[in-house]
Amino acid sequence: MGTAIVFLLIVASLFALACGMQRQALYPAPPAPPGEPTLPPRAERVWLGDDDLTEAWFLRPPSRENRFSVLIFTHGNGELIDHWGPVWANVTQRGVGVLLVEYPGYGRSGGSPGQKSITRTMLHAYDFIVDQPGVDPDAIVAHGRSLGGGAACALALERPLAAMVLESSFTSVRAMASRLGFPGFLVVDPFDNLTAVSELDIPILVLHGAHDEIIPVEHGEALAAAAETELIRMPCGHNDCPFSWPWVEPFLADHGLLDR
Repeated sequence: MGTAIVFLLIVASLFALACGMQRQALYPAPPAPPGEPTLPPRAERVWLGDDDLTEAWFLRPPSRENRFSVLIFTHGNGELIDHWGPVWANVTQRGVGVLLVEYPGYGRSGGSPGQKSITRTMLHAYDFIVDQPGVDPDAIVAHGRSLGGGAACALALERPLAAMVLESSFTSVRAMASRLGFPGFLVVDPFDNLTAVSELDIPILVLHGAHDEIIPVEHGEALAAAAETELIRMPCGHNDCPFSWPWVEPFLADHGLLDR
């Protein structure tokens, strides 16, 4: 075997090892809790996709005459939709629906997480929700927390959204990797939120913990600047932030996406 081929095989092996290690770090998928999940009131459990199905919970608002907006929420990398069901269920009392979308390979969902599979799941989630009775297809909002910001931005580039919320998210995974000394060119799931935000022409709310040591607040500052909006600094770090609804609610109302 020629020296060049051996060299290429070594490089390919190292690259594959780097890919596997970074995905383990980026997607520390928690296992599903034992037993069947306990869904909030008026919640519907749905499965997205064609082959490796991904779980989602659709939390409907109480019965109302007018069509309602829907928040598609994507959580952080070490969480599950199970952790967020009871919290978001209270929000539906304000007349908005919430779709909690799981990541492939997380909890009870099939497949494996990656930027392509997560983007596919988000597209399936959007296409599902706009066809649901009572949903206003012109009032769909993506809300991504931490890693979920990457999922939200990926969706926003592919489907029309009324608005987007980025909470404690990053400018890109490459920027995060470089901060930790990992070569950015080796990142396989870059989730370039900064470029996405720069290209979008929708209202964007950017929230970030003022004392975040995992994703520094400078990421939030850069995202807000690219979106030409104000950064709301929350009095917290990364995983100790209060529920963001007190900031999200007036944002939605100001843009006609929530009844006051």
